[in-house]
Amino acid sequence: MTLIDHTDAETSATAEWWRDAVVYQVYLRSFKDGNGDGIGDLLGLREGLPSIADLGCDAIWLNPCYASPQRDHGYDIADYRNVDPAYGTLQEFVEMVREAHRLGLRVIMDMVANHCSTEHAWFQEAIRSAPGSAARDRFLFRDGRGDHGSQPPNNWQSVFGGPAWTRVTEADGSAGQWYLHSFDSGQPDFNWRNPEVADEFDRIFRFWFDRGVDGFRIDVAHGHIKADGLPDWPGADDGTGGHNEAMWDRPEVHDIFRRWRAIADVEPARYLVGEVWVPTADRLASYLRPDEMHQAFTFDLLIQPWSAPHMRDAIDTGLRLSPTGLPAWTLSNHDVHRAATRYGQAQVLASPDSADKIAAARRTGEVDLIRGERRARAAAGLMLALPGTPYLYQGEELGLPEVFDLPAEARQDPIWIRSGGKELGRDGCRVPLPWRSSGPAFGFSSAEHISAWLPQPEWFARYARSEQEENRASTLHTYTALIAARRELFPAESPLEWWDTERHDVIAFSRGDAVCVTNFHPSQPFTIPDAWPVLTPVVGTSPTTVGVAPDSTTWFRS
Repeated sequence: MTLIDHTDAETSATAEWWRDAVVYQVYLRSFKDGNGDGIGDLLGLREGLPSIADLGCDAIWLNPCYASPQRDHGYDIADYRNVDPAYGTLQEFVEMVREAHRLGLRVIMDMVANHCSTEHAWFQEAIRSAPGSAARDRFLFRDGRGDHGSQPPNNWQSVFGGPAWTRVTEADGSAGQWYLHSFDSGQPDFNWRNPEVADEFDRIFRFWFDRGVDGFRIDVAHGHIKADGLPDWPGADDGTGGHNEAMWDRPEVHDIFRRWRAIADVEPARYLVGEVWVPTADRLASYLRPDEMHQAFTFDLLIQPWSAPHMRDAIDTGLRLSPTGLPAWTLSNHDVHRAATRYGQAQVLASPDSADKIAAARRTGEVDLIRGERRARAAAGLMLALPGTPYLYQGEELGLPEVFDLPAEARQDPIWIRSGGKELGRDGCRVPLPWRSSGPAFGFSSAEHISAWLPQPEWFARYARSEQEENRASTLHTYTALIAARRELFPAESPLEWWDTERHDVIAFSRGDAVCVTNFHPSQPFTIPDAWPVLTPVVGTSPTTVGVAPDSTTWFRS
């Protein structure tokens, strides 16, 4: 067993390192291919770690790299104590963690504990076992309704579309019980009311902490517990939007996080951040009590239109709901439209349905990519000035747009498959990164004649990291400058104070002696009011000689 010594001076830090960290999300499959098979892997990540450190980030969040059949690209886990062969080996993982720590980067793993894969040893044992057995009690098996149990046990719907139940064939060949899967049919939900499940995840947490992991991002944290009796959803909609109270956000779920926090708090203390989709700020705050998770993602910024009042309200909400006043902010991730596309789509921004801003499955009209990229940079400037922990999604620092025109035969997202092609799915925000403007797979792969697992469009060349490194006006240079200035201007303990801009399309706030101003107007610059103190510009997202340019953010020192 290979363990990592946390007492090393280069990797030790305060228990609250996360309070002002900048975290870089690595979607491993699409980051960098180190062994030449067209799939991103741990060797490629290790090669690319210096680029993340050079950007100024403090940590990486690594999407699942556990052993998996990859029906949902790692969110269907077959073995929680091993690395998928497509990504490398457990030893390569440990070596990657060591290199990350040497570069000053913490490592946060994804923990998917709501469900596993149908290929997990426990589930395979369950389908070989009889109804009512201990093996089946680790999951949510139930008899069906109707004649001969031919109908699902209740009317719950899967987030990925269709019934949340799949029927198994029993050992004697007869049609048997049904099992619950909140997502894909290849992802059976665990029965978290079974103590054996809780004990197993205690061991899994300790296994990865022993190998140097600095924390976990808890996937679908609000979904682990289901209501006793699994009652029907009575609502008019299908309940998949998080409204089904029997399926999501059950009060008993907090016992799980208290248990995990006790494990994480053993020296050296580790960090827990939750993916929690709940309807109100008060409900989200309940996951952040002192004995539960340190942070939860605040998605309010992500779902807002390009509007000063909306963004200000989202910031106020995020700060209010976090007991520490330090939310985990994000503008992009592996499940949503890339920001440069979202901010350039008038139909998306004008939609009253926040799902239009979340779902990377929806193509809604023309995209003004020049405007979208400019606004995405401005939004990043706003987010990076806020109290808390900003999470960046790989490629965001390059200004990458969504790839809409993937061929149907290349798409792999279960959303695309289960919807029969009606929903584009999330593949468009997961296309492998362009490292160079020419060569095989734009430098993503080390092989000469290997295509990336998702095809990269030719226009990716102009977003390549190599091109942007040589261009001081690039999005990459803008992000690097913002992150460097953030450390000096906006320490974690500095509270936020709003300033009166005298305009409805501009917001401004100070933290200490630093001031952030974001201008949401598409064509009119913002002139600093005479009533304000003298401000010295430090860094901005668009060039300007005075004030703040349209669709941009500038940081000042007062």
